[in-house]
Amino acid sequence: MDFLIIDDDKTFRDATCFLIEDAGHYAEGAESGELGLTTLKEDKFDAILLDVNLGRENGLDVLMEIQKQYPQIPVVMFTAQGNVKTAVEAMRRGAVDFLEKPFQREQFLTVLARLQRLRSMSRQIEQLEQEVNDTKAQNPEPIFDFTTTAMREVMDVLLRAAKTPATILICGESGTGKSVAARAVHRQSHLADKPFVTVSCPSLSRELLESELFGHVRGSFTGAVKDHWGKVKAAEGGTLFLDEIGDLPLEIQPKLLRLLQEREYERLGENVTRQADVRVIGATNRDLKKRVAEGAFREDLYFRLNVITVEIPPLRECEADLLRFAELYLKHFAAQCGRQFDGLSSETVASLRAHSWPGNLRELRNAIERAVIMARGGKLFPEDFSIELRRPNAAAAVNGESPVQVGSFTSLEKLEEAHLRKIIERTSSLSDAAEILGIDQATLYRKRKKIGLE
Repeated sequence: MDFLIIDDDKTFRDATCFLIEDAGHYAEGAESGELGLTTLKEDKFDAILLDVNLGRENGLDVLMEIQKQYPQIPVVMFTAQGNVKTAVEAMRRGAVDFLEKPFQREQFLTVLARLQRLRSMSRQIEQLEQEVNDTKAQNPEPIFDFTTTAMREVMDVLLRAAKTPATILICGESGTGKSVAARAVHRQSHLADKPFVTVSCPSLSRELLESELFGHVRGSFTGAVKDHWGKVKAAEGGTLFLDEIGDLPLEIQPKLLRLLQEREYERLGENVTRQADVRVIGATNRDLKKRVAEGAFREDLYFRLNVITVEIPPLRECEADLLRFAELYLKHFAAQCGRQFDGLSSETVASLRAHSWPGNLRELRNAIERAVIMARGGKLFPEDFSIELRRPNAAAAVNGESPVQVGSFTSLEKLEEAHLRKIIERTSSLSDAAEILGIDQATLYRKRKKIGLE
């Protein structure tokens, strides 16, 4: 937990901070109510310890202001001149507890345990509220509702692994639902009432990503003006989800390996070893074996992550689910827009089947949302979709013919992909295919990798 200590007595303030940090938490001090309120605007705290007597300021008035601006943060009052009347007034104004200075370590730890229980209850309430909001929004993500055999096997593995503390690695193309699957694993696990914290590995520079993960102390790098706890600390007791872990910088990988093996870490710029209690789930659209071969990913980290590994198949390999998902998204977005639809036209069904869906479920969801907004009739027609889905020859897909033809409404990229697939399918070797295509085998290898024909 993160505590803010508001007390004008520096000796007592520092001693309380030390006591809190010795118990494994973070504490920051403020010498006045005004400074404390400013600090609250700049950072987030789980609890506040506030002195009743703050020199010229009245701590009870500061308490009222905190209750007004930050009603969700519990406040414990303490004073060297405590009496029943002061305690009653502090509780009446919203304090959750009261301590008389000087207090014993055991007394403080009792109050600390009470604050931890309050925090746990608050998190459970937030989670329940989120679940209610998701239900009201009719969240359409069908991650546990596949009929495709390969996908059902993937989800079966994830459900069985969810009940264990094992590290999980979820692989798959962009848009296949890796983050949704990770959240589903968390909800099905014994950590469901604990935090689920996400870190996007490619989103920050190496230094900022390390700080985001493990935290930092003031002055550890330019811009580090105050101590900061990272996502490992925020995920304490719960799940740490590392999205696109294949892009994790090499410099940080040994620290992540240590976190996984030893359950230990250090904040940036600090030599204090801290214990971590987190379950790690990683996701990537990269081929980690190739990343290892290229020297971009540590082999020992790969093996440590590779405890439970699943590969979510792309949507183009789940044709049995495609139309069912499209109908599910249609129902969801129609409800959001307050409209009614009588399903998909036969032309739209053919168009959806003809498309290769490089963006997978995310692309399908966006396509249906756009069509619902643009539709004028009671069904979705091809003209309601973006131009790449308006295929005049889509009916050919129904008959098993190739939907991509010269002159059809398709991009050069998809035209090339279809041509490559056909040539490779009809030739006995890659050298023959390369010769027919007029390119060298290295170029053909890169193109095959790009379209997923490895």
